[in-house]
Amino acid sequence: MKRNKQEIIDQILDLLTELVEDEPAEKQEKEQPMEMLTVKECTEAVRGLSEHTVRKLVTQGKVHFIRTGEGKCGKILISKQSLLEYLNGAA
Repeated sequence: MKRNKQEIIDQILDLLTELVEDEPAEKQEKEQPMEMLTVKECTEAVRGLSEHTVRKLVTQGKVHFIRTGEGKCGKILISKQSLLEYLNGAA
């Protein structure tokens, strides 16, 4: 009985060690900076995409974006990854 408990404890320790060792790789993926594009840069990155279409995607909430500055006068910055995922049908 005691031997069985020790085996279980050893297995748990092995699993915890694996989790701790794998964690830095996951953090590195999250630490990569997000590339943001202006509306015009989006049209340059994707041939055939118009500024009007990009603004509609932002208005409809179909791509991730931030607005710099205050109110509606702020510059719109769109996540390149989000835009490409949406256009590839992943969204």
